[in-house]
Amino acid sequence: MTVHHPQTPQFFLTSPSACPYLPGQAERKVFTHLVGERAPALLDLLSQGGFRRSQNIAYRPACERCRACVSVRILVDEFSPGKSMRRILAKNSDLVGRMSTPSPTSEQYSLFHNYIDHRHARGGMAEMSVLDYAMMVEDSQVDTRLIEYRRKGPDSRFTTTSDGELLAVALSDVMADGMSMVYSFFDPDEDQRSLGTYMILDHIERTRRMGLSYLYLGYWVEGSKKMDYKIRFQPQEHLSPKGWERYQG
Repeated sequence: MTVHHPQTPQFFLTSPSACPYLPGQAERKVFTHLVGERAPALLDLLSQGGFRRSQNIAYRPACERCRACVSVRILVDEFSPGKSMRRILAKNSDLVGRMSTPSPTSEQYSLFHNYIDHRHARGGMAEMSVLDYAMMVEDSQVDTRLIEYRRKGPDSRFTTTSDGELLAVALSDVMADGMSMVYSFFDPDEDQRSLGTYMILDHIERTRRMGLSYLYLGYWVEGSKKMDYKIRFQPQEHLSPKGWERYQG
């Protein structure tokens, strides 16, 4: 009989399902639960092996015939934005980002629902209710932060009460060696702002100010247009069978 120590994580394998990134491929994931006092340390360890977090679950791809998903992290101390990224920062200089403990609101959910309807109407999140959204935000036993990006009010330097319209939200974890962007969404009517890129740039700076080394961006899939944006943030490391290696693309 196999006996599992209560402090030892148990891993499980999902059934095959359609891959959301590569047509004709099937995906499987290996996952474990992040619970109790050891959850932060376990997430730190698993992130080194390419795992990601969703609520209280850590997972990574375990596909039988495909290894296209590659874990990516940005080297924040070496990163310097290029000309186009500096333009995006300037275009969003009228925004202020407030970091806090995760707390869902109806305003966030309205923005989330609008984003999903415009960008991922056929995806798995299209049917998420207010309760589902609240669980996504709150169900974490690690150090998770929520950042709201709003138009600056006249007194934004001195108080949060004068901040204006909510344009974007990021849910991110703080780990021992870096930040990990878990999920982000934004106003789809503000395409000209490139808010997705802006939030990554803002996270790079936040990670640097915290004295941490990496910003984890999840998985990059070569050939997937959904993932192309991640490769623009250089320098970065990719997780290979030999460990984390500097990307030489």
